[in-house]
Amino acid sequence: MTSYSHLPNQLISAPNGVDYAYRDTGGGEGGMPLVLLQHFRGNLDSWDPALIDALASTRQARRVITFDNAGVGGSTGTTPDTVERMARDAIAFLAAMDLGQVDLLGFSIGSFVAQEIALRRPAVVRRLVLASAAPQSAAGMHGWAPDVIGAIGTPETSPEEYIGVFFAPSSSSRQAGKEAVQRMYARTQDRDTATTWATRQAQYDAVCAWGIPDHALLQRLSCLEMPVFVANGDSDPMILPHYSYLLAGLIPRAQLKIYPDSAHGFLFQHHAEFAADVEAFLVNP
Repeated sequence: MTSYSHLPNQLISAPNGVDYAYRDTGGGEGGMPLVLLQHFRGNLDSWDPALIDALASTRQARRVITFDNAGVGGSTGTTPDTVERMARDAIAFLAAMDLGQVDLLGFSIGSFVAQEIALRRPAVVRRLVLASAAPQSAAGMHGWAPDVIGAIGTPETSPEEYIGVFFAPSSSSRQAGKEAVQRMYARTQDRDTATTWATRQAQYDAVCAWGIPDHALLQRLSCLEMPVFVANGDSDPMILPHYSYLLAGLIPRAQLKIYPDSAHGFLFQHHAEFAADVEAFLVNP
């Protein structure tokens, strides 16, 4: 298997007029592809290669696909300012790839999009993994705390600010953050296009709109019938862990795991454990 760090960037044209940038580990013939939805301001290179390699290195050599949604990174088009429109764009990518049914893993804002896809096109999603996630319209989710948006929501951010939000304050978690950043930047050629300031603004508009309190909208999740795995770090300052408990409680067939000594980027810090947990969830009856 080729490591994620060495996979080529590819493009596919969809009927909505968008050319989507993506990477595909291949393999997994006969198995269900796992499609990943990225976090705020992230692109193809914002995934930890160790996580993707672990997800793909299963007995079935699982096919793992990452992509830039419309207007993000190397994809064309304009980034929408609502989660609903982002979900429609993601569905267009799945159709262009001729993926009739998939397993979805959504991370952060990607988890919002994944929920919307599962609600709008339930037949497309066999199983759903929601990492660092919250339900739509939960009280307190209207935007992020000032220190969080100050660290990652400005035009220019540093690795130190990223680590401060994505990893816990402990020395062990911060060290894991440094190692994850090194893995992400180990690729020096054919890197993905950086997300623009316009994309980040549109994404944060979508985050804020998603978080406008409306108790009635929480009930939408009760109609999800597929198995769902909800996961988070115990010290996430961006999407607090109690939202993961709330989310799991609203979904009929949800499992929940909170990873210790970790924050928003728990899935990078605990990449081996998380990948094993995801694999067990995807293959169990």
